[in-house]
Amino acid sequence: MEALRFWTLGSQPLKHLFRLVSSSTATIRRTPSRVVLRCCSSSTTTTTSSNVDRGPPRASGRNRRSSSSSSSTSDREAIRAIRLKKVEELRNKGLDPYAYEWVRTHSTDQLQNRYKNLENGVELNSEKDQVSVAGRIIARRTFGKLAFLTLRDDSGTIQLYCDKERLPDDQFEQVKAFVDIGDILGVKGSIKRTEKGELSIYLNSFAILTKSLLPLPDKYHGLTDIDKRYRQRYVDMIANPEVADVFRKRAKIVSEIRTTMESLGFVEVETPVLQGAAGGADARPFITYHNSLQRDLYLRIATELHLKRLMVGGIEKVYEIGRIFRNEGISTRHNPEFTTIEMYEAYSDYQSMMNLAEEIITRCALAVHGKLTVDYQGNEICLERPWRKDTMHNLVKETSGIDFNEYGSDLDVAKEVTLSTLGNNLDNKDKASIEACQSFGHLLNEVFEIVVEPKLIQPTFVLDYPIEISPLAKPHRRFTGLTERFELFICGRELGNAFSELTDPIDQRRRFEYQIREHEKKRGATISADGDKKEGVQNEDDSYDVTLDDDFLTALEYGMPPASGMGLGIDRLVMLLTNSPSIRDVIAFPVLKLQQ
Repeated sequence: MEALRFWTLGSQPLKHLFRLVSSSTATIRRTPSRVVLRCCSSSTTTTTSSNVDRGPPRASGRNRRSSSSSSSTSDREAIRAIRLKKVEELRNKGLDPYAYEWVRTHSTDQLQNRYKNLENGVELNSEKDQVSVAGRIIARRTFGKLAFLTLRDDSGTIQLYCDKERLPDDQFEQVKAFVDIGDILGVKGSIKRTEKGELSIYLNSFAILTKSLLPLPDKYHGLTDIDKRYRQRYVDMIANPEVADVFRKRAKIVSEIRTTMESLGFVEVETPVLQGAAGGADARPFITYHNSLQRDLYLRIATELHLKRLMVGGIEKVYEIGRIFRNEGISTRHNPEFTTIEMYEAYSDYQSMMNLAEEIITRCALAVHGKLTVDYQGNEICLERPWRKDTMHNLVKETSGIDFNEYGSDLDVAKEVTLSTLGNNLDNKDKASIEACQSFGHLLNEVFEIVVEPKLIQPTFVLDYPIEISPLAKPHRRFTGLTERFELFICGRELGNAFSELTDPIDQRRRFEYQIREHEKKRGATISADGDKKEGVQNEDDSYDVTLDDDFLTALEYGMPPASGMGLGIDRLVMLLTNSPSIRDVIAFPVLKLQQ
């Protein structure tokens, strides 16, 4: 007689039942087989009472909840001790609980697709229907001479139908005595669809390939602690299979980017992570020490300057997908290490990079979703081309009502107008940042970041940035004080940054030197005379050295062709296309604070 199927992955047949019981052990008895339903820290499972992991007695009801944090560790260790004993018993029986290999004929998804039309109650026992699969056990139920396991591999799940009369020797007793949720099994058998409609592998034999020692989080009260999910990503992926889908989509996005770049004739290269001078951006670097060379080296903060060196050397279309390291704050948008693609194309300007940004992102969206409309945190984002283009000046004027062109060179008046116009919408940090601006360009950018940036939900190219904040971009051909630069914003965050690249070595040196002087002013403002932090002036991220990359300037003096370049944040693109609210959701192992 076929047993009732109590659990399948992706459905919640016990959802309402769990609402009726407390978080303590719930027991349902049904004569004459005495079936016991248990909710415990290791799993949610229906099993006979003879083969349950037995830990110390557990409190129930209100007392259990109040002492759950103190008892969880002891429960976990008790389960581990029981499973270690099972490992020893398996070895005493001549069975290796940590196998070398298993030959698979199919994935679970392949079987589900191949036999999707198999009728209920039918078994296929021909030679071509003999299959071999492997995966992790995520549920188990035993009923007298029958046992039902749910096996999951990286493509999906399938039920294992274990019949004492079918399994050889004492393998059915091994299922009951030694197989726990979390174990990795290899199984062989024929295909059967049960009377209840569940496609199953009717087992002829099985082997424990890896014995799990630690209990998995249970289905309904499992791994919900966000910090622990990031810290123990491997458990997160077991408990929440959809997490792995994010990383599969990330791989697809990166693959699509490479395909796009190669189809357009770009050459992929790798540039140094360890550098003598961190350049190409303004950010605090990580510093390390090379013992043999007896010198400090920096983890790169950008790939830009080395890619431009390659253009000087004659590679006219070049790009790199690489890890970037910045010793700065952590937030939902920022991780100290992140991934970008930077690309450079000779004989083109920043207009070309707008077309390339649209091409890359729309191709990635189609690869992941098959359409150009995506949902991100409740916002429907339309990626249909062409995307909106407007200048920073116009967007600031449109949003705030402030036209910085009206104030000539009077920076103090512009600050006063800005503070009076935006005063009610500014916090103390914003006010301090506005008062600390050293030029019209810095002030314009500050207002843009505060009032405009969060409102750029649909794809928008923001054009023509001030020269003071764009040390690597060509001066604008029509507007003094501006550069041919754009940033791409979607969902209120920057996804890309591009220039018509500066190729004049004299102007580039002058810009670098200005950047260093301005940084030193901010650094001096950050630290007061007695070494204490000065309130309201930036933060400790300004207290690092900025160095001049003389070798890059030397390369420019040999001559770099006219070019445009762009950097795209791959992590943020993956966030957009997977509807992930935090950058830590799309980085497999993000940097975290030390555990207390």
